[in-house]
Amino acid sequence: MGVGIVYLDSILVPLSLFFTIGYHAYLWHNFRHKPFLTAIGINTFKRRTWLRQLNQGDDKKGMLAVQSLRNTLMYTILIASITILITLALAALTNNAFNANRLLTTTAFFGSQSGRIMVLKYGSASIFLVTSFFCSSMAVGYLVDANFLINAIGEFSPSPSRGYTEVVVERGFTLAVVGNRVLCVAFPLLLWMFGPLPVALSSLALVFGLYHLDFVATVVL
Repeated sequence: MGVGIVYLDSILVPLSLFFTIGYHAYLWHNFRHKPFLTAIGINTFKRRTWLRQLNQGDDKKGMLAVQSLRNTLMYTILIASITILITLALAALTNNAFNANRLLTTTAFFGSQSGRIMVLKYGSASIFLVTSFFCSSMAVGYLVDANFLINAIGEFSPSPSRGYTEVVVERGFTLAVVGNRVLCVAFPLLLWMFGPLPVALSSLALVFGLYHLDFVATVVL
């Protein structure tokens, strides 16, 4: 029974993580080569076109740009706040992990509860959460700079700065998406404390939901 428990952790969890990361590699491949099949590719194209059409003298477009970036900025700050709160809660839970794992060793469903596996469970989830927080924090900085640069397009800046503004905006949105996706990948790892089977099931559900959100063909059909 003990060997079977170890096999559950050593097989189901890596396969679930590989399945989730493999999906995002597939999404990235389609974004690079077939961007109009993905929602991220369409949003990127429209965002670049929108930036190129901005004029300093058009107050309505300038106000719309500020409001659009503000909504993305608030969303990114929310993601960063969620990740740091979960990280703190995970750190507090780690202090009581020794007492908690005694309650979970009564059945093989919860997988191995050895000291090394418990450290691996909390450590892997923490790495993804900290990475998500870092990406979201960087995205906030880029979006704040983009807000200023967009309002400076026109008479207050030379023509070559438009390309720099587009680069800053794209970096901000890209880091915001990465922070969001890393947080999504961290959720199945948080369920690892309840066993490897919840990790596998949650990974399948996560990829299924993200596929219908990311690919436009599934929405059209």
